[in-house]
Amino acid sequence: MRRLAGFNTVVALLPISALAQATVEGRVELPKSHLAPVMAKRYEIVTRGGVLSTQPPLAVVYLAGSFPKTSSPSTKQIAQKDLTFIPSLLPVQLGTKIEFPNLDDTYHSIFSYSPAKRFDLGRYRPEERPIPSEVFDKPGLVTLRCDIHEHMRGLILVLNTPYFVVTDANGRFRLGGLPAGQYALKAWIDSKTTLEKPVHLKSGEVSQVDFP
Repeated sequence: MRRLAGFNTVVALLPISALAQATVEGRVELPKSHLAPVMAKRYEIVTRGGVLSTQPPLAVVYLAGSFPKTSSPSTKQIAQKDLTFIPSLLPVQLGTKIEFPNLDDTYHSIFSYSPAKRFDLGRYRPEERPIPSEVFDKPGLVTLRCDIHEHMRGLILVLNTPYFVVTDANGRFRLGGLPAGQYALKAWIDSKTTLEKPVHLKSGEVSQVDFP
């Protein structure tokens, strides 16, 4: 902290490492939505020709490379509310624990047969404690389903990187706090489409990258 001469203002000085971090921003060209807009950001998961994606379309942008492993993986949540998964698309770092709280006045039975994570939480009520959870320790796409409500779908994208962000509905993204260096920037669009571009990130600079 430093007090400026002649003023009663205290200024917090950021660590040099924080000032030296890089940022990348840009836009992903998303597929056109084939459905009417979904209100209140309740994104649905749809299947077309065996391809899973969100409606309206979204992308997950992430930095691929070799990064130090985190000592304590975080805990995230995907809730079941109004017979939907919220959020319907959740990117997480490898090793993350995800809780599945039931916020509906009915039973749910969450499971996945995906190669990246196969599990079955069984039937449970809203007041179930501890909240049913799973640790996602293999990279890849996990499709969530409910054995009671067949229309429910959700996606978990397990990534071997701590640097990722979900785009907005227009495909725009901004990913900060990145280490300087040469990496690959990837954009996951659906279960069959991941775009990639090389990036050279410089400390304290903002790089512009658009897909495609």
